[in-house]
Amino acid sequence: MSEQNQSTNPPQATPQARNAPADNAGAPDPLTSTYPRRRSSKRLVLIASLVVAAVGCAFFWHYLTGFQSTDDAQVDVHLYPVSARISGYIQSVNVDDNQWVDEGSTLVEIDPKDYEVALARAQATLDASKATAKSSNIDVPLSTVDTSSQLKFTSSDIKNAEAAIEAAEKQAAAAHARVVEAQAENVKAQDDVTRYHLLLAKEEVPKQVYDHAYAAAATDVAAIAAAEADEAAALQAVQEAHSRFAEAEARYEDAQAGPQRVDATRAKALSAVADVHQKEAALEQAQLNLGYTKIFAPVTGEVTKKVVVGLNVDPGEELLTVVPLDQVWITANFKETQLKHMRVGQKAEIQLDANGRTYHGHVDSIAGGTGPIFSLLPPENATGNYVKIVQRVPVKIVLEAGENRDHQLRPGMNVEAKVFLR
Repeated sequence: MSEQNQSTNPPQATPQARNAPADNAGAPDPLTSTYPRRRSSKRLVLIASLVVAAVGCAFFWHYLTGFQSTDDAQVDVHLYPVSARISGYIQSVNVDDNQWVDEGSTLVEIDPKDYEVALARAQATLDASKATAKSSNIDVPLSTVDTSSQLKFTSSDIKNAEAAIEAAEKQAAAAHARVVEAQAENVKAQDDVTRYHLLLAKEEVPKQVYDHAYAAAATDVAAIAAAEADEAAALQAVQEAHSRFAEAEARYEDAQAGPQRVDATRAKALSAVADVHQKEAALEQAQLNLGYTKIFAPVTGEVTKKVVVGLNVDPGEELLTVVPLDQVWITANFKETQLKHMRVGQKAEIQLDANGRTYHGHVDSIAGGTGPIFSLLPPENATGNYVKIVQRVPVKIVLEAGENRDHQLRPGMNVEAKVFLR
């Protein structure tokens, strides 16, 4: 208690001090002069401490508000599932699990024998189709030439047949006239024979006259037969001329139908050409199928979940997966309250839980919605018991070039992401 009084109350002068000689009156009292000095130094220290604390708090606040971080972050990558495009027997697998492969290297081989046979069959079918198309294309110009020449010749034949019919009809008419004339002569001769026969019986004419009349009658009968024969021949000629005319007309009509036949031939040629194109497509497909028996790596990466030799696979069946570790990125799920000052291009640091190493990157993009909105069953908030929950938005962070050179960042690993806002 006495120490407290000494520290708080100023010291009192002793009687000896009050009775001191007058020559010491001008000198300061050490007890009374050190107290203000000690008090001002404490005040300066306190003020300096407050200033340092304020500056430290300002810097600390500035540091804390200069970044946003989250431990809800994982390593992501696009997985490349490799599947078969054809069915077949797995003949060989050229990689092992977790093996590093380069883009374009052969991963799996399917037995190609069936597809080699299919390719040879397609080539033979194409050759036959090309031969058919070639002959069809040759027939088209020949048919065109034959049609034009046939039209010319049949037109001439029709004119000749018409002239022959006209000449034959004239000859038939003349023959018929000769028959009529011969018949008339024969009637007169027969009458003369009858009359001379009666007169001869009465001996009114000599027998020579009767014989002459009889001979003339016989001649007239022969003339009738000859005229009738000529008429029959002339009528036959008329029929033949009409037949030739009919044949010429038929040929002319057939020649007129020639363009349709040419069109039909041309259509056959076009069909043959189309068949060639079809067979070429089939050949190309057979070549593609043969090429599909070898399955290549789509990207450079690490092989996982490979198949084994001896399996029979179907088109679309997955054979293995290639993980391109050079193309990984970070998906950091930040709270929606942390995105106020976050922008594309801001620097970021990624700390990997597996090895404690820090990787550098930058914000590539911010997702168009929160994580739950893309889930299979999005949340339904239109209920009476709604409770507001802070949502998280996926932010894609890509690494700077060469950061994952050792391939320590693997898809699915947990990391802590920190984005610097300034």
